[in-house]
Amino acid sequence: MIIYASRTGNVKSIVEKLDLPNSEIQDGLVVHSPYFLFTYTDGLGEIPDKVNDFLSIKENQKYIKGVIVSGNINFGEMFCEAGIQISTKFNVPLIRKIDLRGTNEDLIVIKNQYTNYIEGEWIDEGIFKIE
Repeated sequence: MIIYASRTGNVKSIVEKLDLPNSEIQDGLVVHSPYFLFTYTDGLGEIPDKVNDFLSIKENQKYIKGVIVSGNINFGEMFCEAGIQISTKFNVPLIRKIDLRGTNEDLIVIKNQYTNYIEGEWIDEGIFKIE
């Protein structure tokens, strides 16, 4: 599943193109299955409040398998900083940093990683399989 937050519509647009199970973050949302978190970056590299609130729920921390983040490359060093912070804090991979509405290549990478991490077919350098 893709759990997402979208402020300007960029993230929502990408999620719709992915054609994967998804749910937008709403107050009190609790997820009980593995998911990728897809967010935007707020302000100057901050995690959006609604994403922080969602991640403050222990159950939601348990099932996060990776983070995807959208931003604007014109912000330089702060580009997609929210995703970097989430990846570090929850020790999950940063699946993709996306500029604005992304590209077809972004969609392909996300779908492949979704299969690998969420559907359990990922093999790390051929020696470790997550089941």
